Amino acid sequence: MRVLSVNVVQLLDLIDSNDALISELASPTVGAITWPQRDHLVHIVQPRDRNNKMIEFLTRRSVAAFKKFTRVLSKEQAHLVPLLITDAGERFFIC
Repeated sequence: MRVLSVNVVQLLDLIDSNDALISELASPTVGAITWPQRDHLVHIVQPRDRNNKMIEFLTRRSVAAFKKFTRVLSKEQAHLVPLLITDAGERFFIC
């Protein structure tokens, strides 16, 4: 979760949280977010706001849910996974 908090600024702009991604995260086979959370997310129009709320939901859930999110993202947007599983994004914050 520390990696998520370090890289959250980048992820707000980079994640393509389309309806298909959100629905897969809420599907019974994945269960990274709940169905009511999914319903809330699909009604948010601005991508950055949607990503912010999705990350907020994920930080309230378990580490297992976060790992499920990472697996789904690795299928759809693999280029973002290094920001979630390593400290790759931290180098942008070093002065």
